[in-house]
Amino acid sequence: MVPLPGAELVRSAVQLYRYLLRCCRCLPEGSVRQHYQHTVRQGFKVHADEDDPERIQQIIKRAIEDADWVMNK
Repeated sequence: MVPLPGAELVRSAVQLYRYLLRCCRCLPEGSVRQHYQHTVRQGFKVHADEDDPERIQQIIKRAIEDADWVMNK
């Protein structure tokens, strides 16, 4: 599957955060959108102290893949 538009531009945690919240805007309004917005915010709080560049890139890649799966679901 091809990632959503803009995924190729994500290089940092801040860009990923903005990208994921923009993806959430494409979801139906209501509890589904709120759930995924909350999940994105919680994920960033959990990984806020991550400082290994390789691990950060792994997290970014996985988050984009997960967002793609959710959006195509």
